[in-house]
Amino acid sequence: MNRTILPAVLVLVAHTALAAGPAPVYFTKDVSGRGVLKVYEKIKPDVRGTVAVKTHFGEKGNQNYLKPAVVRPLVEKLKATLVETNVLYSGPRQKTETHIKLAREHGFTFAPIDILDSEGEVAWPCSTALYTRVLVGSRTRNYGTIVMLSHFKGHGLAGFGGAIKNIAMGLASRMGKRAMHADLVPEFDPDKCIGCNVCAMQCPVKAIRTNPIRLEARKCIGCGQCIQACPVAALTPPQGRVGPDEFNRRLAEYAKGISDSVRLVYINVLMDISPDCDCAGNARRPFVKDIGVLASTDPVAIDQAGLDLVNKAHSCGDAFLRESGRSGAMQLEHGEKVGLGSRKYRLVALD
Repeated sequence: MNRTILPAVLVLVAHTALAAGPAPVYFTKDVSGRGVLKVYEKIKPDVRGTVAVKTHFGEKGNQNYLKPAVVRPLVEKLKATLVETNVLYSGPRQKTETHIKLAREHGFTFAPIDILDSEGEVAWPCSTALYTRVLVGSRTRNYGTIVMLSHFKGHGLAGFGGAIKNIAMGLASRMGKRAMHADLVPEFDPDKCIGCNVCAMQCPVKAIRTNPIRLEARKCIGCGQCIQACPVAALTPPQGRVGPDEFNRRLAEYAKGISDSVRLVYINVLMDISPDCDCAGNARRPFVKDIGVLASTDPVAIDQAGLDLVNKAHSCGDAFLRESGRSGAMQLEHGEKVGLGSRKYRLVALD
């Protein structure tokens, strides 16, 4: 697998750091490709170089993903490439060829498609509490700006998915995704170990020592490379699932690490707002009417604005907690804490 460790001096291009005042979030009620273009005009000055548009092509059977009619006008205006990454779970979006095939079947035939981790991954420095590296597709570095065009909807573990989740889970390589889902330190069965040293050779941060084998929890980034490499399954993910708050902290910190090394701008589309993610093959029906389209250069502010609008439309304090049993509040709280962006925003109506 192609792996490049980029130097820490590389770049801090993120323009999502905490600002002096409320972050502007632009809003239109026009839920269409025209509406996407309208809000884009307000963030256009931050777009530079070769442009990609990151959106979700929808899982097989899903009916709620952003349809080509919403995505196409922006992509064609920018002469952009559609980008995605492969997923951990089995299905057509796990492998590049079938991922692109599914995207074409869903109508994304109007632009080139680039699966960013199709040729491996790169590790970018991250200085948050949970991560020292973030793993992204190696082809991410081909783009000067990525427009994160996110469908704002529910998620069974995160509570909701918007800009933050689209950065973290959407741009991470498969091993990066594993780092967010798995425990930070794998479990080890010494009775199975055959002393082949493959795990130590695969570890990108030299957290594994052999003779005898030892895992240094302080160094481990939870990428899962050792688990994947072990020929006798002596290394395994820990028992039990990651809880919602911990998962949301991981999303926020991974998003911070990625956004510090690549220029991103954000558009959230609040339509077909189901309790379920676009990865669900049988997502539930939307629980509120379509609301509008948001744009910002701050991922925390745009997600906070989206959540507030959904809560208002649903006449409650936490719509996704009510509908799916999960709250996404920790995404926003932790995102602000680690400097990903600000929860304070100024909604600018464009209609």
